[in-house]
Amino acid sequence: MRSIWTGAISFGLINIPIKLYSAVQESTLDLDMLDSKDHSHIKFQRVNEKTGKEVKFADIVKGYQVDDKYIVLEDADFEAADAEKTKLIEIINFVSEKEIDSIYYEQPYYVEPDKSGSKAYALLRDALEKSEKVGVTTFVLRNKESLAILKPYGNVIVLNRIRFAQEIRDTSDLKLPAATKTKSKEIDMANKLVEQLTEKFDISEFKDTYTEKLLKIIKAKAKGKKTATPKMRVVHKQSNDLMSMLKASLENKKVKKSS
Repeated sequence: MRSIWTGAISFGLINIPIKLYSAVQESTLDLDMLDSKDHSHIKFQRVNEKTGKEVKFADIVKGYQVDDKYIVLEDADFEAADAEKTKLIEIINFVSEKEIDSIYYEQPYYVEPDKSGSKAYALLRDALEKSEKVGVTTFVLRNKESLAILKPYGNVIVLNRIRFAQEIRDTSDLKLPAATKTKSKEIDMANKLVEQLTEKFDISEFKDTYTEKLLKIIKAKAKGKKTATPKMRVVHKQSNDLMSMLKASLENKKVKKSS
């Protein structure tokens, strides 16, 4: 793995030199964009809007428009904005992870200690595990300030980037049903179905089956076979009797268990 950030974790008066690595990888197929006429590759170019000529990546700078002109920013400017946060992951406080709603979670990274910080790293990891708390921190990654938590995951500390509150959209514009309109008997029946379908969560049982199926279609098309598109049927309409459908769902689960 290749590190994407180097710096240190600040834990009280202790500084732990570390490196960050992305903890996830895509499971989707790497599809190319092609021209539908002759299947030639589609290439994207960075073009100067005035001259129409391509600009090399090395010649591109970042700027912010003020009035009618751009202020060009250099690497030193980004670091000067907050030199500490560009190199330091400072733990602000500790909280129970249960207090953080899942909607805020964004991206996980593995944290690896430098040799000189191994002992302090182990101390922090074990303290987090024993206390059942996570460390809340802010730091700058790729010129963007991020809110994050530090938590143990086996022998590694994971830095999980989470969103700021202002990044979560308000739900007031959504047309949502009022909870009071649901009949109590239907709720009881729905709860029975939830209980019947409740199992211990095992993430290893879940696989990206869509990519596997898509690859089969690609291989079949390569052999000249045509794709058969399955017809989808509507399983629920507004006019349907919810109670009868809930009862049928419960019976269907019983049949599956006995078979």
